[in-house]
Parts: sequence; structure tokens; C-alpha cells
Amino acid sequence: MKIINLTLTLLALTATFAYAADKEKQNPNKTKSDKPNIVIFLADDLGWADVGWHGTEIKTPNLDKLADSGLKLEQFYVQPVCTPTRASLMTGRHTLRYGLQSVIRGWDDVGLPTEERTLAQALHDAGYYAAIIGKWHLGEFEKKYQPLQRGFDYHYGLYRGAIHYYEHTHFGGLDWHRNGKTVREEGYSTDLLADDAVRVVQNHDTSKPLFLYVPFNAVHGPFLTPPQKELYEQYTNLKGTRKIYAGMIASMDNAVGKIVKALEEKGIKENTFFFFSSDNGGPQPKVVTDNGQLRGGKGTLYEGGLRVPAFVAWAGKIKPGTVSQQVAHAVDLYPTLLNIAGASLEQKLPLDGADLKDVFLENKPLERKELILYALPTGGALRVGDWKIIAGKRKALDNEKAELFNLADDPYEKNNLAESHPEKLKELQERLDYYTKQAVPQIDNKPLPKDFQAPDVWGEFN
Repeated sequence: MKIINLTLTLLALTATFAYAADKEKQNPNKTKSDKPNIVIFLADDLGWADVGWHGTEIKTPNLDKLADSGLKLEQFYVQPVCTPTRASLMTGRHTLRYGLQSVIRGWDDVGLPTEERTLAQALHDAGYYAAIIGKWHLGEFEKKYQPLQRGFDYHYGLYRGAIHYYEHTHFGGLDWHRNGKTVREEGYSTDLLADDAVRVVQNHDTSKPLFLYVPFNAVHGPFLTPPQKELYEQYTNLKGTRKIYAGMIASMDNAVGKIVKALEEKGIKENTFFFFSSDNGGPQPKVVTDNGQLRGGKGTLYEGGLRVPAFVAWAGKIKPGTVSQQVAHAVDLYPTLLNIAGASLEQKLPLDGADLKDVFLENKPLERKELILYALPTGGALRVGDWKIIAGKRKALDNEKAELFNLADDPYEKNNLAESHPEKLKELQERLDYYTKQAVPQIDNKPLPKDFQAPDVWGEFN
């Protein structure tokens, strides 16, 4: 028995010394950086009305508290599916420029082109420690496309999408990694991501500013209940998949709360800029998700597919309890965050995003003539002021006829004004054509091969 106890004691001491050595390596007690820390929370497939501040039946107390401390963005646009939104956010450039207008699927050997400068690269060059904890989904089939080769100092989580929350598999292949190495462990993915993010914050060297990007795989399917039964059993009024989905949102909300608490305990929350949004509108609206009265959902170019719940917060810089109706887009985050961080905006490829620093910090309106919402060579969607056009051949719509809406009078896109306003339709069609003619064809648009078989481990290299 004495030998066993001695062995256990030595193991405990070894773990303690290793932890202490890692803490010393990180040197967390240096003088804090004056630059703001940047934390991005990105939900996956979250419906417009599935957050507390939009009056949902689903409770999100941690997100609500953070949103109430800052500026809610009520006209924030993303792409209709996940990969394009992540690419837009990471580059500040519309996906029409490089052909990532659709999801990178299991059989697609593609990635974000390496000539694209990423937000992580730009912030790393400005002295930030850049960590991604969660879903990458911008390519992993060659090492050059993986997070550590795209500017991040640390990565933990998944490369692909739609993983099993407990088995951490995608199409049967393991997709769970830390810094390029496969990780085999038990646990609900949302909880594991939260715990790892907390560790990163706790061990962070505060002499360097932190860029923490947390793209959850929640609440994307498969719909699996979290281990904490109370998170979904509280919704006695909900049934079936909707109830499971509500529990998954509660789990993600708890994760956000844990990470924010860690930042507070570290003493760096006050100098942290927060951004939150979903990567696209909710799928299966009114069945699983709730996009409110917005038309459509994930995969469509209607407001329910492109407009998402979003907010920014920064103590002492952004006025609490404020709301903005500024038309904004995921591509705007790149130039805005680089400006806030004092990073260089000089690069070879021109940016599409607008700098929203004054919108965020002073709630000043930004004059924006037009915003391309989505573009393929065959069609897309464009907003000019309150007018919006959807036109051309595309899979993401109900039909191929041009549709014209006035969002000020008709925010839920019930009345197609294409026939009654031919001059306005012509005006917007010409502007949309300007972008579709520039659009690079999708580089990931091949059908599922009949002989497709997932690897045992995704993105693994010797």
C-alpha cells in the first residue's frame, strides 16, 4: 500500500511540476499588453430568434448578459452556409473572389487559397497570440491549409463540420485534433471546447494580446443531447428535435459563460473586444430552429438564411444596452478588428470589408451604397439601401425568376416587386451583374463519388 501511495504521490508531483513549467513558459505574470484582446464566438446554424434578446422561448442568459453589455447588430449579414462565412470573416474578402461559395464537404479536396491573408496571420504579425478552439472548415486535406499554417499559434478541435458530439467523427473518420496531432478523448464536444478555451486563457502570457477564435460546432447537427440533462429537460414545452436543439444551445451558452468568467478571473476581460454571431441562418425553420418572421433559412438567400443574431461588446469602449441598424457583413470584421488592434491593413489582395470601428465604438452610421450578399457566375443577391434583389440560377432559392424586395416596407420578403418596379429591378440587376461577372466558379462543386470512403483520421500527416 505504501508503494502505491508513493507512486501516486510522485505522479501527482510530476503533473504539478509539468503544469508549473508550462505556466513559467507562458510567463503569465508579465506586464499586461495595452492592446485589446479579441474574442470571437461563432455559433453554427443558430436561428435568428433562438437567442434571448430576440424574445425566444430558448434561454441564453450568458449570451444575453454579454449582448446587453454592448451593441446588438440587428442587420448583420453572413453567407447562406458555413464555409463561405468563415472564409469571409478570415479574409475580409467576398468568397466570389476565390471560389469558396459553398460548403467544403467530406469528398472535397479544397481549402482557402493560401494567397489569401487571414485574420490570424495579420493579428499574429501585430504581436497577438492567436488561438482557434473549435471548427475550422477551411481545408485540411493538405497541411498548408490547416490552422497552424494559416497564422494560428494554437488549434484544438475539428477541421471539418457536422461531427458527432461524443465520438468526434465525420463520415466515420476521427476529426479531433490539437496542434496537428490526433486527439482521442471522451466528452461532449461543446464542453471540451469550453474547457480548453478556459485553459488557454488561464495560461496566457498577458504581455501579449490574445486573439481567441471560438467557432463552436454547436448547434449544427447531428442533434445530440448534452450530458447535463437539466439543460434540455428544462424545456417541458418543447418536443423532439426542437427540445434537443434547445439543450444544445443551453450547452453552448454555458460554454460562453465559462470562457468569459475565465477572462474575468485572469483580469483581462475589461480590455477584451467580443464579437458573436451565427455562421448562417437556422436550418429547418419552424421545425428545429426559429428564424422568427424572416423568410427562409440556411442555404437560401432570403433574410432567414443571411441575417443572423450578432453583437459586439467592449467594456468602457462600447456603450452598453445599445442597438444598431447598420447594414454590416462578416467581411467587415477583418478591417475593423485590424484597425482596433493597430495591425497593418497593407496586403497584396484588396479588401471588400468596411471598417466599422466608428459604428461599434460610437454607433455612428456608415454610408454604404451597396452590399453584395452572395455571388456565383450564374446569379446571387445584392442589397442597395433598402432594396434587395435575388436573381439568376442558383440552388439556394425557390425559383430562378428575379425577385425584388423593399426591406424597409417588407422586411419579411412577402411581396416580390419585380414586375411593379421594372426600373428599380433593372438598376439592381445591373449592379448584381457587375459582381457575378467577377465571380470565380466554385472550386468545390463536385458530386459525391460512388466509391467515397472517409479516412480513419481527417487531416493527419506524419
